[in-house]
Amino acid sequence: MNKWFYFNALLLILAMWNLINHHSFPNLPVHIIIGFIGLLFILFNWTRHAVFSTIRSHRDRQTKIKYANLSKKVIPFHRWTGTTAFIVIFIHAGLVVQLYGWQWDHFKMVSGLLAIILLTTMVITGWLRLYWPSVPKRMAHLYGGLFMFFAMIAHFLL
Repeated sequence: MNKWFYFNALLLILAMWNLINHHSFPNLPVHIIIGFIGLLFILFNWTRHAVFSTIRSHRDRQTKIKYANLSKKVIPFHRWTGTTAFIVIFIHAGLVVQLYGWQWDHFKMVSGLLAIILLTTMVITGWLRLYWPSVPKRMAHLYGGLFMFFAMIAHFLL
């Protein structure tokens, strides 16, 4: 297993911990439930990075082949899952702004804005890579995902 599988699991556990410890649990507000659903879509796609890292770093050829075949089965859904995550997270953000208004001094809102900007970058570069693949788009997609991952961690911790 690659370290990114563990990081993804830790992020999922952190999000579930935040849900369970929310003051209104088990009657969670709609914006929190929608945000969690968006996170599940994002983590489903981000797990592909863990699979590719495993393929690159693992020594056993059979393991590499197994993960490559698994990745080939998921690739047709990757862009659509990312686009769905984008739509769900935008709904989450809209509900939050409608409920609380925009507050620049609230770090949770600013970290969410940063994460949604990075998610937008991910979706745009992902679709552009389908039609005009290039190394800079690939790297923007990869580094956008890395920074978005840490922005989401900041969003959950604040």
